Formats: sequence, structure tokens, C-alpha cells
Amino acid sequence: MRILVVGAGAIGGYFGGKLLEKGEDVTFLVREQRKHQLEKNGLLVESVHGDMKFGEPKTIQAGEKGEAFDVILLSTKAYHLEGAIQDIRPYTGDKTLILPLLNGIAHMDKLTAVFGEEKVLGGLCFIETTLGENGKVIQTSPVHDFVFGERSGEKTERILKLQEAFSGTKANFRLSENIEQEMWHKYLFISTLSGVTSLFRSPIGPIRDQASGLNSVKEVLKEASAIMRGLGAPLADGIEDAQVKKINEMGYEMKSSLQRDMEKQQAIEADHFFGYLLEKAILLDLNAPVLGAIYANLKVYEKNSL
Repeated sequence: MRILVVGAGAIGGYFGGKLLEKGEDVTFLVREQRKHQLEKNGLLVESVHGDMKFGEPKTIQAGEKGEAFDVILLSTKAYHLEGAIQDIRPYTGDKTLILPLLNGIAHMDKLTAVFGEEKVLGGLCFIETTLGENGKVIQTSPVHDFVFGERSGEKTERILKLQEAFSGTKANFRLSENIEQEMWHKYLFISTLSGVTSLFRSPIGPIRDQASGLNSVKEVLKEASAIMRGLGAPLADGIEDAQVKKINEMGYEMKSSLQRDMEKQQAIEADHFFGYLLEKAILLDLNAPVLGAIYANLKVYEKNSL
């Protein structure tokens, strides 16, 4: 299959590199600066699972002529989504599959509105990775999961073909029969972890140590899951307790990626994560005071820092 990876950053560069390592036909859609970087240094990946180097991977820039791809992997931040949608339009054909790896849910409505319900798959990933010097992808966690599937849960001919293309890579590419639920579960977890760590400006450990801090974790889970269930999200029974347990088991110094972005004075996904939930809370006539405080904190950060 011809695979287009939007961006060659921390996530796209890693999973695209794993597919290249296997021998798949991968092209990266990149900006001019990243293109020059890849031409000069190649695609470099430093990983706990083994380093990779590809001398000069295939790249294309927005606006260049090219044929439609079989599948397009979207791993951009939410605030780059509108631009990415415009960039990939010329490379999308009648049978092209769009596979987003963004956190959250709001992007699904945008993608299906542009490309149609049929073209958009469900997807998510679990990985700790960042870009280092010279654009090197640095991956540090034992977990490197890439989860995908039909949003209907069906094992269609096309999803099995995609599974075949992804199989045999040296990363955990997994076909899910319940990708919608897995996406909502990750949204709930990420919203809680990023919400409390950014609000308290602290790793999760010291927050857990305080009774009021742990209570804040539980309140975010309670508010967010109530909104999600109000929207008809297929959350599992007892997911809140399961996620409290997961947060209690995390490393003491664990930070969320949103918190790390704030520490670097970078853009954040405040509206994508929390603005979306609060808009839906209003429609559902639900109170969400802790989510409101988290969102206000992030918007103040944006106003003062960006």
C-alpha cells in the first residue's frame, strides 16, 4: 500500500520509520524546513526499541503534484488540523483511507465533514516521543502502540488489507474491533491527566499525595465521563475507577505532554480537549466546575504566553 504520513515529527516520524523499516512504501508530507533537515540528516530515530536511520526518505510538500495514496496517517496537533486537511486534499482519492491519531474526539467531526464518513477510520496511539537536536525522533517508553480500526467495529476487506500492511513491523500495530470505545477511553484519561497536571503545574505524584489533589483527579473523571455518556459515548462500566487505579500506578514524576508543552511555552490543545467538553456540557445542562477551572487556566496561559 502507498502510505502518506502527514509530518515527520515525533509520532509520524516514529511510526512512519517503523513502516519504512519493514519495507512499506511510505512518503512524508512535510514543510520546507523539515524537508531540508531530512535531506541533510536523514530520518533519525533514537529509541529504546532500537535506533533507525533512513538516508533520505521520500517526501512531498503541500501543493506538489502527486497521485492519491491508499492511506493517509494524520498525527498532527489539533491546532494544525485545518491546515493538514487542506494539505492532504490533493492526495485523497475515492478509496483513500484517512487514519487520524490525534487525541480527543472533536477532529472526527471535522474529518468526516470534509472527506465523508466512509473514508475516516478510527485510530490512536500510546507512546512517549519528542523531537531532539537536528530533528532526531527520540522515543523513550516501552510502550509504542498504534491502534486502528473501522469505527463500526467490522472486519472489512479494506481494514484487513491495512492490517496486513501494518503487520510484521517492530512496533505494536493492533487492529481493534471497538476503536470508538478505545478512543473515548483515551480521551477521558488524557483529559484527566493533562487537566490536573497542567492545573497544579506538577507531575502526577505530588498531586496524588494531597487528598484534595487526588479528589481533583476523581472529580475531573466524574465530570468528563458524565458529559461523554450524555453524548452517547460507549464508555465501559466502571471506567472511572479503572482510570483512577491507572493514575495511581503511574510513575511519581510523570507529566502530561500538554504540561510539558506549557513548560516550553508552546501551543496547546486547550479548545480541542476541554473547550469541546465544556461546549457539550452546556448543551447537556451539566455542571463541570473543575473542567471549567482547567480550561480557564489554559486560556490564561495562552493569553499571557503565546
